[in-house]
Amino acid sequence: MKHAKVLAALMAICGAAGVEAAEVSLDGYVRRAEFNDIQLSPTGEYIAMTLPLEGATAVAILRTDTMELVGNFRPPRNNHAAEVDWVSDTRLLIGLAEKWGPLDQPRPTGELYAIDANGKRGDLLVGYRARPDEPGFVTGRVPEQVAAFLADPLAADERNVLISLWPFANDTNTRLERMDVITGRRIPVSRSPVQRATFTTDNQGELRFAHGAAADNVNKLYYRQDRDQWTPVNDEGSSHRIERPIGFSADNRLAYLVVERARGPDTVVSWDPVSGERRTLLQDDTVDPTRVVYQPGTRVPVGIQFVGAVTRTAFFDEQSPTASTQRRLEKAFPGQVVSLLTGTRDNARLLVKVSSATNPGDYFLYTTATRNAAFLTSRHRWFDRDGGASASVRPITLAARDGLPLHGFLTLPRGSDGHNLPMVVVPHGGPIGVFDDGGFERENQLLADAGYAVLQVNFRGSGNYGRAHTQAAARQWGRAMQDDVTDATRWAISQGIADSARICIYGASYGAYSAMMGAVREPGLYRCAAGYVGVYDLPLMFKRGDIQDRASGVTYLQEWLGDPATLAAVSPVNLAASIKVPVLLAAGREDLRAPVQHTERMEAALKQAGVPVEALYYPREGHGLYAEANQRDYYSRLLAFLSRSLGGGTAAAATSSDKGKAP
Repeated sequence: MKHAKVLAALMAICGAAGVEAAEVSLDGYVRRAEFNDIQLSPTGEYIAMTLPLEGATAVAILRTDTMELVGNFRPPRNNHAAEVDWVSDTRLLIGLAEKWGPLDQPRPTGELYAIDANGKRGDLLVGYRARPDEPGFVTGRVPEQVAAFLADPLAADERNVLISLWPFANDTNTRLERMDVITGRRIPVSRSPVQRATFTTDNQGELRFAHGAAADNVNKLYYRQDRDQWTPVNDEGSSHRIERPIGFSADNRLAYLVVERARGPDTVVSWDPVSGERRTLLQDDTVDPTRVVYQPGTRVPVGIQFVGAVTRTAFFDEQSPTASTQRRLEKAFPGQVVSLLTGTRDNARLLVKVSSATNPGDYFLYTTATRNAAFLTSRHRWFDRDGGASASVRPITLAARDGLPLHGFLTLPRGSDGHNLPMVVVPHGGPIGVFDDGGFERENQLLADAGYAVLQVNFRGSGNYGRAHTQAAARQWGRAMQDDVTDATRWAISQGIADSARICIYGASYGAYSAMMGAVREPGLYRCAAGYVGVYDLPLMFKRGDIQDRASGVTYLQEWLGDPATLAAVSPVNLAASIKVPVLLAAGREDLRAPVQHTERMEAALKQAGVPVEALYYPREGHGLYAEANQRDYYSRLLAFLSRSLGGGTAAAATSSDKGKAP
């Protein structure tokens, strides 16, 4: 009943009647999630949800006990509610962003909009569009060309929050200010001692840490004991590691830091600012700390979620009430990943997410007094959350040719014995610091539904396996990074998983680059290659795209790719004659991260070399396709392309009799 009310509330805002029901082929895979984020209010009276629409992301505010819609916010087209935070019992702060495609991270505009739970008193408090001459301007607001982000909601203060402000200039120092969430009036608190800083406060709202980097991208961490008395804690330039704060103990005596090591994964340590004493609290043998677990209703870290072959949650104190709740829920949901999200101020209610490789996410409201977890809703209700109709996902490990340990995941079609399968190798995008986590991925499930095994490997440069694993990718595009993908492919053949005569390579963004380089370097290994919103001309990255707009971005490119004068040798546009298999390319014409010129040049080079190529260009799309019609067209063509080389399934046309069926 509650879920039905959630759907009714969403439809009231979205006009969702135009969204088609799912079917076995494509409908369920291209259909947007019913919400992106969900937040429980401090009293537990309300829930706020961000809702992806066609060209915008809205916010719905529902009464928790009845799931009735009580308020909503819908931004203009091409604007998105990227962050939502309860800043009082009844007021919500919304961080706005622009996002052009599903692969894009939301591009924050730095605007903060506030609204009451009932949908009233909505106002843009800070941002480049908050001007005195606009309707609704509040007297206390300061119009300024800055980007603002919530730093601390100040739980004990119903009227004010702390925000960080970034001036509209390249690589500048950040400011911290106190802002009234009704009027937008701001009072300066401090200025960071380092450029591009993020701030960390203690549990009393006192500013303690600034962590940032100048244009040289060398990370620095400072501690603030007294007003504007900043003390250096760590300088990556001399320590050769990054340290970042994640919060304070309940009594504010200890700070908690995530610390990189020269070898092995990162650790979580406690640090006493008075004595300087450090103590290791948690670490995993293989993976980095992934997600901080907070004591419900507070900003006090109490544990860490490690995402690896098996996701596990560890606590600073395994006898704590939060640890007991976590273990109790894990027993109630065996085989699932249990994540404690937010809680009420009195810890009476907790919002809990339950997910797995075959479950995209169910949300429950847990009552601590009764120990009852009541189902609220699901992000993708049309998928089989029990896993019986989904592809299975299992972790893999292997060694690269130079001995570097590699980890990844293998998705197998349902009912498969895992042997002699047609396979699609999918290197992830990013690439630096990004990693495949083995969670639910719609695209992998789609490929498996078409009959393919899907291989993902966290090649060097991927995050989650320590500093050394990431740093091993420096200036290794098309070289050792590509060797890792090749080694994983050959491993799958040696294990009898993949049919050596039926393997294609496909990726998006950097993954598209890797797909083309795989076809270049291993002409006998892959039967086809597909690239989606890819980069193929590496020197062009220094001239076009959003990365090179800042000095720090140019430094990043030089550190990870190398001297642009040397990159022609590892640019697929110059190596098209080495590709001997069919190629599919797809791009959005408004892509800022991987401008369409990359795809146009790659297509021209392939045609000149006589390589069969199909190129798809989508107007008004960016770094990934957002419109469902475009996604449907693209995946229909991708499946047809793969089928011609591997023999897998193709997209079925939707029919009226099939409506309502779920994949």
